[in-house]
Amino acid sequence: MDRAATLARGFSRCAALNRKTRMMRLYCLLALLSPVMTGHAQTSPTYPSRPVRLIIPYTPGGLPDVVARAIGPELARTMGQNFVVDNRPGANAILGADLVAKANPDGHTLGIFIASHVSNQTLYTKLPFHVVESFTPVTLIGTAPYILAANPSLPASNVKELIALAKGKPGQLSFGSSGVGAGGHLTMELLQTLTGTKMNHVPYKGSAPALLDIMGGNIALLFTVPSSVLQFTKTGKIKALAITSARRSPAAPEIPTVNESGIPGFVSETWAGMLGPAGMSPAIADRLSKEIGVVVKRQDMRERFVRLDIEPVGGTPSAFGKFMREEVVKWGRVIKEANVKPEQ
Repeated sequence: MDRAATLARGFSRCAALNRKTRMMRLYCLLALLSPVMTGHAQTSPTYPSRPVRLIIPYTPGGLPDVVARAIGPELARTMGQNFVVDNRPGANAILGADLVAKANPDGHTLGIFIASHVSNQTLYTKLPFHVVESFTPVTLIGTAPYILAANPSLPASNVKELIALAKGKPGQLSFGSSGVGAGGHLTMELLQTLTGTKMNHVPYKGSAPALLDIMGGNIALLFTVPSSVLQFTKTGKIKALAITSARRSPAAPEIPTVNESGIPGFVSETWAGMLGPAGMSPAIADRLSKEIGVVVKRQDMRERFVRLDIEPVGGTPSAFGKFMREEVVKWGRVIKEANVKPEQ
C-alpha cells in the first residue's frame, strides 16, 4: 500500500471516533501526521542509548590502543555514554575484527583498526569476513610513520650501514613485527625488496613483546610506530636508525628519514581508523565521524597526538571507505611481490 492510501485509511479511522473521544481523535491525527511533518516514517532512539564497546583487535600499547584511549573519554563527554575499550588480540587481528563484523549494527559495537587489517584480505585465502565489505567505514582518525628501531649493540647507526651489514650477512639478521602482514612487517619486506637484502622475520603477538626482545638482544630490528618506541629511544634502550615519513618528525627531529638515508622516495605510514559492522545506519556513522573530527582537531588533542608522532586526520565515512579499498590494493601488491605467507 502506498503512502497516500495509508494516510487516507488512517484519516478514515480517526474520523470514525465519536465526539466523546475528541481528544483520542486529535491524538490519532497527530500520530498519523507526525512522520509526514518530520520527513521520517518513524523516529529513531537517541544514539548512543547505552555504553559503546570499542574493540581493539590488538594488544595494549600500540597505535589503535593509544588512539582509542585518547578519544574514548572525549566521545563519552560529548555523546553522553561511555566508550569502553576492549582489547581483543589474536590471529593477526582476525578474532577482534570478526567480533565487530558480526555485531549488531546499531552503533554500540565499533572497532579501531590499522593497516594490517586490510593486508589480511590478500594474506589469507579464507577469512570469516571481507575487510571492507563486512564493515561500515566511520572515519580515518590519524596516520603515523614507522621508526626503524634497533638493538643498541647492532653495528649499524643508519640505513646505509644496515644495508651493508645485511648484505654481508644474508639471512642472519633478524627483525620482529607485531604479526605477519602487519604494516611494520610489510614495510621491512618493501625495504628488503628495494635494497636486495634478506633478513629473518620473527612475528610476535603485538609490538610490545617485540620491543622487549629488541632490548634483550633476541632480535636486531623492528619497524614500529613512534608512540610505541620513542620513550625507549630517548633513554638509549633502543637505537633509532630512521623514520619512514617524508620529512623528519617534530617529535624526534634527530632521527633521519629513510629517504635521506639513501633510499629516495621511501615513505611508509600506518593509520588508525574506526569501523562498525556492515549495515550500520549512515546517520550514526556520519555523527561519529563528525564528533571524532571535532575531537582530533582540537588544539589540545592535536598537540597530544603530535607528541606521539600521530597526524590527526578525520574525514567522512565515504572517504575512509575509498581509502581502505586503495590500501587493500597497495599492500596486496607488496605481499605478492615479497611472496609473504601467513606462516612466515
